[in-house]
Amino acid sequence: MDVNTEKVESLIRQLLIELGQDPQRDGLLKTPQRVAAAMAFLTSGYRADSAKLINGAVFTQETNSMVIVKNIELYSLCEHHMLPFFGRCHIGYIPNGRVFGVSKLARLVDMYARRLQLQERLTEQISQVMMDSINARGVGVMIEARHLCMMMRGVEKQNSMMITSSVLGTFRDCVATREEFHALIGNRAT
Repeated sequence: MDVNTEKVESLIRQLLIELGQDPQRDGLLKTPQRVAAAMAFLTSGYRADSAKLINGAVFTQETNSMVIVKNIELYSLCEHHMLPFFGRCHIGYIPNGRVFGVSKLARLVDMYARRLQLQERLTEQISQVMMDSINARGVGVMIEARHLCMMMRGVEKQNSMMITSSVLGTFRDCVATREEFHALIGNRAT
């Protein structure tokens, strides 16, 4: 479903009024349009499909070696306050005869991050779609993120970082595989 930007603009204009602002003043004149466009972009993951995103960028490769892409930047919106959280995602997987085109992993992260999210759900969505898409032997996903809802309001903890992990298949079943993943991404926790 497409975003009704005209309606979002109207709602933002009304929100500005309710906050005691004049949406006709110079600095706010185009704010409703900018916010509507930003929200459409920041929630574009709802209008994307993982199968179409992967779009055949899965290749036959006989290997059972771990594949890791780390430090994939991510930006999302917390569904509780609609404030940003941002950080990095580390992905590891053990193929089962098929591998992803490497850029597709970053695109999958973006697709799920561009929704109103919980970091815990985001981590699991990424790992599950990877597992399902190539029938991997195992998948590990770790996200480290800072949440502005915790930093700029509420408890105001500037140095807080949330870490979530989702491990499937051999990453869940085999401690050595999980430890190798953590060592290779630079996190020694098990």
